[in-house]
Amino acid sequence: MPLLKRIVASPAFLSAAGSVAANYLRLVWYSSRRTLEPSNFYETFETPAIVAMWHGQHFLTPFIKRAGARYRAKVIISRHRDGEFNARAAEKLGIGTIRGSGSHSGDFHRKGGATAFTAMLQALTEEYNVALTADVPKVSRVAGLGIVKLAQHSGRPIYPIAIASSRRIELKNWDRTAINLPFSRIAMVGGNPISVARDSDDATLEAKRLDVEREMNRVTARAYAIVDRTGNSPP
Repeated sequence: MPLLKRIVASPAFLSAAGSVAANYLRLVWYSSRRTLEPSNFYETFETPAIVAMWHGQHFLTPFIKRAGARYRAKVIISRHRDGEFNARAAEKLGIGTIRGSGSHSGDFHRKGGATAFTAMLQALTEEYNVALTADVPKVSRVAGLGIVKLAQHSGRPIYPIAIASSRRIELKNWDRTAINLPFSRIAMVGGNPISVARDSDDATLEAKRLDVEREMNRVTARAYAIVDRTGNSPP
């Protein structure tokens, strides 16, 4: 392995990079004017819950967590090298991590999807809220069945969430990553909870998957409409 790759992969580098990322996100969050919609979201939030977000819109999601045992949380992060960086940042922001990711291909087990699913069920049993992306790499803004099956097997509701900032850099990659910038208007929009019965058949699971997708798109469009002061979602 080349020297540069060894340095970047070293625990010391990852820890330092995670600290820089966590402090940057704190700067973004605390330097910005924030709007929560609905304003009573936390009063109606049924814990433990499954928190859903889209890929590329996830950097500020650690700030969904509030103080108190009721709001403790874990987030699922891929085993990829980029995921290691994200995991270090999340942990420094007080969020536990579960490593693994879903897949549309045959490498679900290689990516740790099955192990992560079991770990998420256990975390919900231990009354942790669990946050994960609703879409599966690399098909953006299409909800996968994994999050629906997690709700089915755990009996816990899915809460679609979107966080957007008025000042941002939008990358032209598969998930349209938004890099949030300081001194913004920030909106966090919580969606209607979606529950899945344990005895749901395949048709019902597909209907719930579409419900998650529609609600995710609705809250995302609403968050961007608030921060951009328009009625439109980003391209």
